[in-house]
Amino acid sequence: MSHSCKMADITNEGVSCCSCGNSLSTHIMVEDIFKRRQPLPTMDSIYFIQPTREKAFVFFSSPISRDLVMDIKKDTWVLPRLGALREMNLEFFAIDSQGFITSKERALEELFGDEENNYKGVASLNAMAKQIATVFASLREFPSIRFRAAKSLDTTTVTTFRDLIPTKLAAGVWDFLMKYRKTISNFPQRETCELLILDRSIDQIAPVIHEWTYDAMCHDLLKMEGNKYVHEVPSKTGGPPEKKEVLLEDHDPIWLELRHAHIADASERLHEKMTSFISKNKAAQIQHSSRDSVEISTRDLQQMVRALPQYSEQIDKLSLHVEIAGKINGIIKESGLRELGQLEQDLVFGDAGMKNMIKFLTTKEDTSSENKLRLLLILAAIYPEKFDGKKGKDLMKAAQLTDEDALVVNNLRMLGGQPNTKKRSTGAFGLKFDIHKKKRAARLDRSDEETWQLFRFYPIIEELIEKLAKNELSKEDYPCLNDPSPSFYSTPSTPVSGHVNQNSPAHSIRSRLRPTWARPRAVEDGNTSDSSLRLASSDFMKMGRRIFVFIVGGATRSELRVCHKLTGKLKREIILGSSSLDDPAQFIKKLRTLTTHELTLDDLQI
Repeated sequence: MSHSCKMADITNEGVSCCSCGNSLSTHIMVEDIFKRRQPLPTMDSIYFIQPTREKAFVFFSSPISRDLVMDIKKDTWVLPRLGALREMNLEFFAIDSQGFITSKERALEELFGDEENNYKGVASLNAMAKQIATVFASLREFPSIRFRAAKSLDTTTVTTFRDLIPTKLAAGVWDFLMKYRKTISNFPQRETCELLILDRSIDQIAPVIHEWTYDAMCHDLLKMEGNKYVHEVPSKTGGPPEKKEVLLEDHDPIWLELRHAHIADASERLHEKMTSFISKNKAAQIQHSSRDSVEISTRDLQQMVRALPQYSEQIDKLSLHVEIAGKINGIIKESGLRELGQLEQDLVFGDAGMKNMIKFLTTKEDTSSENKLRLLLILAAIYPEKFDGKKGKDLMKAAQLTDEDALVVNNLRMLGGQPNTKKRSTGAFGLKFDIHKKKRAARLDRSDEETWQLFRFYPIIEELIEKLAKNELSKEDYPCLNDPSPSFYSTPSTPVSGHVNQNSPAHSIRSRLRPTWARPRAVEDGNTSDSSLRLASSDFMKMGRRIFVFIVGGATRSELRVCHKLTGKLKREIILGSSSLDDPAQFIKKLRTLTTHELTLDDLQI
């Protein structure tokens, strides 16, 4: 529940909350069931627990088996004490207004790991299928399911478990949905939305390339723990600075406005906001003019808070983001990320090749090992054959990377198929390349759409979603499990609200999934009016059918950004799901676990 609402949301509904037994006219206690506490026999209680034999239940997070229902009915001590018994279908975690995860952090390891022992992978897919199905049960949506088909190299190649991951997951989701059609009231009997199931091998560049948006830079460069940012603020008692934790989430209007903006754009907007605020407040002008510097410092902002207490919350938020943007820009400059980022994007779009790579590795020896490894991973995704034999060893030596790093590069190649690339006619993304060309492009350049440098890169799912929305996605490469009627594609603008019983509490999460594109940009004081939000909600209800995209093995912030972007562009809400949301460091850590069987360096073609 904490992924969807905070304690403050509950109190805003007029319910007082406490974690003790103090007497209140109306109150809620939110407690961990495993912690000891005093008995409270006079209070009503709701238990939200996964269905296992060791516990008693009131609300289930997914459908309960008939055997467990019979166990409860037989228990004469439990049965009289049950006030309600319901299935909530909520085995997913909302990470964003248009994103959810199943929180399967080891999915990449279990599904792309040991090919010979895939029992963990089968169990992982079954659990994931149930969790994905609860999303559609909760929203009362019945999807047309498409998935990435297995691609064998030739007729003599045996299809592996990895090749069939999207196929097996699609079948698993379908099985659960068939049960829901029979057991859940008001569940649609015809397709109401589209689901596209992919896996991480579809795009091996997106998880490791530097993404230049404010959101991605925060998580990539500041090493945040989840969405938590820790910074120092002046002590209220006049002592040394105190550490303060803040969450960069949807409740912060400045974060909502800037998170998907290029870091340079975000920095400019923050400067404009502060300049505008100062120009409209004489007291702020006095505080700022007392300093010689043209730039607005954190100290300036802190002094403004003292001079203008009525604007303290607004200035606090501005000062927080000014500080964060300043740190990010400092790291970019100190680490030489602009030049590195330029090479990354030039490689992806075919404007640079091996000579550029070797020159960088031999002249920029102060580049961190992590960044050099990420650069080689991008190279391996585009030029997998360059890591065969002695060529691969020379590249690792030029980058001054370790044998463990070499395994990471090899595991990325394994993620896209067999490392032996001699028989391959396509790249890691299903794009055909001319093997006689010295430089290859893993993406078509769409830079005309963007104005900021280093903002050319886009994840592969952007093309796939656009083609799916236009009904132009290849049915050979992405077959449909349940082909809907022709009228399904001829009425793309049917409002999603037409399929929903608005009185049903089981899918009230819909109100929390309002797309951020529909929210108006925050005004200069960082506030948004209630009337604007109501208008945005009204606009949202006019949207066409939803498109769900699920990526097995972890999604990236660039892919989440694209879903927000395309929601506005296509006028269809795009919802991204995955087993996890990974930043580059997390993805590389997971790659290290992917050795498919006991290998030594002598076994590798690196």
